[in-house]
Amino acid sequence: MDDQGSVPLRSGPAIDAAGLFLLLITLAVFLLPIFLLFPPTPPSRSDAILQTHSRLGLQDSEKSGLASSPGSGPRQPKGAQATIQSLFIYPVKSCKGIELKRSKVLPTGLEFDRLFTFAQLKSPFPLGLDSSEAEQTRHEWEFITQRQFPLLATVQVDIYLPDISKSRATGVGSIAPSSDAFLILRFPWQEAGLRGTLAWVGAKFARGRNALPEKEVMLPVAFPSEDEIKQRDYKYEDVKIWKDTITALNLETELPRELRLYLGVSNRLGIFRIDPARLRQVHRCAPTKADAGYQPVTGFQDAYPLHLLNLSSVRDFSDKVEKDAILKTLDPRRFRANILIDGADAYDEENWKTICFKPGPRTSRRENSKFHVSCRTVRCKLPNVDPDTGYRHPVEPDRSLRKFRDVDEGAKLKGCLGMQMTPLFDKSDSPDDMESWVEVGMPVEVLERGTHIYLKQ
Repeated sequence: MDDQGSVPLRSGPAIDAAGLFLLLITLAVFLLPIFLLFPPTPPSRSDAILQTHSRLGLQDSEKSGLASSPGSGPRQPKGAQATIQSLFIYPVKSCKGIELKRSKVLPTGLEFDRLFTFAQLKSPFPLGLDSSEAEQTRHEWEFITQRQFPLLATVQVDIYLPDISKSRATGVGSIAPSSDAFLILRFPWQEAGLRGTLAWVGAKFARGRNALPEKEVMLPVAFPSEDEIKQRDYKYEDVKIWKDTITALNLETELPRELRLYLGVSNRLGIFRIDPARLRQVHRCAPTKADAGYQPVTGFQDAYPLHLLNLSSVRDFSDKVEKDAILKTLDPRRFRANILIDGADAYDEENWKTICFKPGPRTSRRENSKFHVSCRTVRCKLPNVDPDTGYRHPVEPDRSLRKFRDVDEGAKLKGCLGMQMTPLFDKSDSPDDMESWVEVGMPVEVLERGTHIYLKQ
């Protein structure tokens, strides 16, 4: 029988387009809950540490909101007493801050503030033809900030403190001592290939559609012991911060190569921990040792232990700043203050010399906290950087600061906004006695007024 015109037999059932679509939908419905419960990426260090620790700072629902929208946030009624509206610390200089409800005040400023700074290893350049061999081979570590590397603004910083209740619930046993607090840095990074694709998918499932894959770095918060320094190959090295050169502990070995690439740093990148035994002494406009009862000191802050910002002043100045499609509002976080107050008249803080934060009707702390208001904050171009995106505006608010806030005889042609402060303590005989507390809601009492003239370094 001739079978040339017969229809070939199929080896199995036919799957048309509708059937294939139904199959894909079934697989998606089946796999989606699995991906949600078990994202296709390994658990991060921050996920693991939450089993025994709690993250320092306010939850998103608890944050003031005032810090990111000065024009729309709640304002104190005119004539009301000035109070603390927000508190921020910046454990790593020039990286993202942590908003707090309350904070301990130490001689160095708010607890955990500016403990670390990034630095790059620089060579002297250009060199003369007659430069010595020692000069040609000399390198020095120099701190870096958003001024040179604006993407530092996007590096997330979190501090994790031991949580007794979690340790008991998980059966860990003995509770970790306070020295077992950890700092975790996170920055966006996606590897090439399949691993990067899986990380991208995992980030979306774990943290939402706008999330990006991240890389983490974990550091000890407490200053390491000599044994830990040897085991981790940390090194004491000199690092330059402005005109000061201090010896600090370089934890460079903890940094992945990807962080240097992300920030755009071409030199070697290190991260330095301030040594509590080698703090920088503060002079210039700060109170003397005789007046304060102790020698004022600081860590990796620019010059003074604390920075105060009056939101009324920010609003007044913001009205003078030319806005555009990039700079739509002037976010107070651009100025990286520790204590943000509201309720005072605009720029009234520039006449304060000594202030006291007192317990308020809704504050948990019942003691006062006293400060010497040392000088105005002379601004550089760092506020041009958007604290959320790391984008640096070409001119603003630096141009407006120089135009409208050239107000200090000691800093001609410079813009000023905010005040630098030095903590004062009732008991200063022992370092253990030198602490106080500040808390959101504390009223401000001005104890002494006077004029300020900035003294350059």
